[in-house]
Amino acid sequence: MARAVALDIGTRRIGVALSDSGGVVATPYEVVTRSGDPALDHRRIAALVDEAGAEVVVVGLPLSLDGTAGPAARAILAEVDELRAALPVPVVTWDERLSTVEAERSLRLTGVRKGKRRQVVDQVAATVILQSWLDAGQPEG
Repeated sequence: MARAVALDIGTRRIGVALSDSGGVVATPYEVVTRSGDPALDHRRIAALVDEAGAEVVVVGLPLSLDGTAGPAARAILAEVDELRAALPVPVVTWDERLSTVEAERSLRLTGVRKGKRRQVVDQVAATVILQSWLDAGQPEG
């Protein structure tokens, strides 16, 4: 099993989660605030991947509920191509349908206040994505 980093890519923030070295448990790691310069954001992600010792990056792919790739998924796929060129490790995609909804629900159930939820929901969504990928046996995406 390999250590993995997951990304929940948004237009304003990128949620980051990290697996344990055994590739079993995902935990929230960080939120990268978009700088307006994708190349700068990708260098920051590369630094996070390096400092975590990750061997794979899992990017949440926001497919439509019917499983098709709409405009949001196509935008993520374009960014995944850029990340593949910028990162020294494999970058795979993973269906993230409802991950943000699940993250919001989890934060609400644990009593996190609305203002605080907004600050951490992206990294929790990345954690939901990564845990789902780990539980599925780390398939190539």
